[in-house]
Amino acid sequence: MDRMLYVAMSGASETMLAQGTNSNNLANANTTGFLSDLQQFRSMPVFGDGFPTRVYAMSERPDIDFAHGAIQATGRDLDIAVRGDSWMAVQAKDGSEAMTRAGDLQIDANGLLITGTGLPVLGNNGPIAIPPAENIEIATDGTISIRPLGQGANELAVIDRIKLSTPQKTELEKGMDGLVRLKSGAPSIADADARLTTGALESSNVNTVTALVDMIELARKFEMQIKAMKTAEEIDAASTTILKS
Repeated sequence: MDRMLYVAMSGASETMLAQGTNSNNLANANTTGFLSDLQQFRSMPVFGDGFPTRVYAMSERPDIDFAHGAIQATGRDLDIAVRGDSWMAVQAKDGSEAMTRAGDLQIDANGLLITGTGLPVLGNNGPIAIPPAENIEIATDGTISIRPLGQGANELAVIDRIKLSTPQKTELEKGMDGLVRLKSGAPSIADADARLTTGALESSNVNTVTALVDMIELARKFEMQIKAMKTAEEIDAASTTILKS
């Protein structure tokens, strides 16, 4: 009965992990630029001194869903949506370079251009600083121009250019902080041909209907595993009673 019990236990444990991944996707259904995590189960033989005697379940994240979310027009000057398969470079909390498609930009109290989650946006020479200005414009190629305080409408000054890159999808991996990085750990290479859509944001690519269906399916799988564990316990108790008699 130990085989039945441990197989069912591993299935229930891994199903809970899969439910956690699915719940995280569902919780970020309205997060700008969020890319959902994929999920799959795999059978893992248990090797010992001889041949495998049983197979346990394993839940894993093979990759992320690189499908693009819908582009929603906002009309806000600092909202941008990255076109195609390109990415915007940001500075992660650990100081490393990372990439995101969340373009809900803001200017903090220190004049730094940051994302909605407070990460500095990177330009040609590091984080982009915006001096006091009457107006800020972001071109489709990422170039940032401002109209200095007290200047006329035609007096525009180029400040910096947002670093955009277009690496191959096979080179990318998503970290626990939700940011995407190159698997090599190296900074991304700027792509002069990458383009933005200004005054718009890219929504999350999570399909809420699919996520809800998966949640119900995973809950039923968990209940099935728990039932198998209870059945193993009942069989074990019956066997013990027979041996005592």
